[in-house]
Amino acid sequence: MKYDIVTYGHPVLREKSRRIAGVDSGIRKLAGDMLETLRVSNGVGLAAQQIGRTEAICVIDVPTTLSSGQPRPQESEPPAKMPIVMINPRIKESEGEEVCEEGCLSFPEMFVPIERAEIVTVQFGDLDGETHVIRARGLLGRAIQHELDHLAGRLLVDRMDALRKIELRGQLEQLRLVGRQQAKTGQSRE
Repeated sequence: MKYDIVTYGHPVLREKSRRIAGVDSGIRKLAGDMLETLRVSNGVGLAAQQIGRTEAICVIDVPTTLSSGQPRPQESEPPAKMPIVMINPRIKESEGEEVCEEGCLSFPEMFVPIERAEIVTVQFGDLDGETHVIRARGLLGRAIQHELDHLAGRLLVDRMDALRKIELRGQLEQLRLVGRQQAKTGQSRE
């Protein structure tokens, strides 16, 4: 099932995720539905809050090729096979800093420079109940940090500098109204 993406202003985006005690058929279905939603939405990552849920799960599917058509360089150690389903993820270490343009499915068509760690080490469970640790950089590292922010109730707007918030004030207010309307109507499934 494809979910609708909730937008900025919907209160679920500010909720902290609930730890998943164990992987069952419901969690497997949720992961599959999230991957379907991510693909249809042409995104790179999706956290449960973005579809109106609060489980500690996110999915990431970084393209294997660059926009030039060249293969994407390996961005994790050990190599991560896409897509990734991360259950109860947490960042164990981070190093360096970099600023890159970043977008978010809950902030449609908005791209802003965001400072994040250059490299992160993340621990997470998979759908088989196994624990993994990967060290990621590049788009994968950025996507991991972005989705873990969602799981903690932090949003893109929280990482924007003050000038950018002022510049985007009108767009942010429009999104906030849409998100609040989604919450009133219970919209999160299509």
